[in-house]
Amino acid sequence: MGQLTATPPGAVGKMTETTPVVAPQMRYCLYARKSTADEDRQALSIDSQVKEMLAMAERDRLHVVEVKRESHSSKEVGQRPIFNQMIAEIKEGKYNGVLAWAPDRLSRNAGDLGSVVDLMDQKLLIEIRTYGQRFTNNPNEKFLLMILGSQAKLENDQKGVNVKRGQRARCEMGLWPAPAPTGYLNDKSRDKKCHINVDPKRGAVIQQMYEKVANENWSGKRLYHWLKNDIKFTSTGGKPLTLSNVYLILKNTLYYGVFEYPKKSGNWYTGIHKPLITKEIFEKVQTQIKRSEIMNPYGGKEFAFTRLIACGYCGTTMAADEKLKKLKNGNINRHIYYGCSKRWSKDCKCGFISEPELVGQLMGIIDTVKLDKTGIREKLEGEINRYRKFQSGVLGIKETSDQKSKDLDIRNYAKYIFKEGAIYEKRELLSCLRSKLVFKDKKLSLEA
Repeated sequence: MGQLTATPPGAVGKMTETTPVVAPQMRYCLYARKSTADEDRQALSIDSQVKEMLAMAERDRLHVVEVKRESHSSKEVGQRPIFNQMIAEIKEGKYNGVLAWAPDRLSRNAGDLGSVVDLMDQKLLIEIRTYGQRFTNNPNEKFLLMILGSQAKLENDQKGVNVKRGQRARCEMGLWPAPAPTGYLNDKSRDKKCHINVDPKRGAVIQQMYEKVANENWSGKRLYHWLKNDIKFTSTGGKPLTLSNVYLILKNTLYYGVFEYPKKSGNWYTGIHKPLITKEIFEKVQTQIKRSEIMNPYGGKEFAFTRLIACGYCGTTMAADEKLKKLKNGNINRHIYYGCSKRWSKDCKCGFISEPELVGQLMGIIDTVKLDKTGIREKLEGEINRYRKFQSGVLGIKETSDQKSKDLDIRNYAKYIFKEGAIYEKRELLSCLRSKLVFKDKKLSLEA
């Protein structure tokens, strides 16, 4: 009759006869990782891996001190937080053995595989056990581990090449190798993979979007409000489109029949799907949105008084809109209008004011404010003093110390900047006003 062996403290399983004793210093971490869709489709799920490996640990009387589960892909180095944590804990001496369903569950890239082998070389990792194999700090076993890990990486690389080749072949056939954009639906028939069909619920709306911009000069923002508030348009996922989604749709060449894949690759293809618009309408839309698109405040077009004046109705800041009018003689008149940006209230009743009218009202405000209570005096006094020295030294005009005369010069200089100064000068001067500027009922005023 075999001799009973003692179970190490915390071991998984029961005492059995004639079972070899595992050294009590061996402590294992069970690591289970989910297979990605393009990896081995027969691989066990995380829960199944844990169940099978715990059963093996009970059978072989292995002391499991930690169970880790991870769903991140192992194709790229250092992208698995749970795996990185396990490596760090091995270095700290928390455990010195690893259980995994197969070598490729630990790593499918050379970097992570190298970190595992390095731990074995440092004798920090004594043993790796898989369902059918055992690897220790033995040259032959480490070599086999590296071969199996390299084989997994080779499979990854080959699958990547095959996927790209397949996508390129489908593109050359005029097929769209990605989820269908709004307005189309992927054909779910097995024999029509990568075919897209017009969405009967949304295709007509996409056509209307293009027509409203091309023929009625709608802006992207107006289109966004129409989709969201007037017709309650949603994507196939049931969510309303964002303003950026609207612009992405308006710039997608797929809608008139051609596409670039991958993006920015320079590889263009003609699709076999039914176009929703013509190329002529698409080009008209591109011209229109370049004129009407609200540019980022930190780049693109910049206006003198945007974001410095508050709407008196809803409190949001004023925005600017540029209108270009072509004259019969070929010249183009440029007009700028300011109004509520309607960021907080689409139905805000704030009107619009032209830039010359706005400047005129600002000049009137300069006549009424007390210069000592604004930052304008400090801003302009140095410029005025230099100008006075120029009058005295070059033109021979006698300098006066009269305060009213100085104030008049400062006010006139401020008016000059509002009327003729550069954009940055206007913005700097307006920012000196220590009271809030409010626009309401087509009138500009300083908030008390």
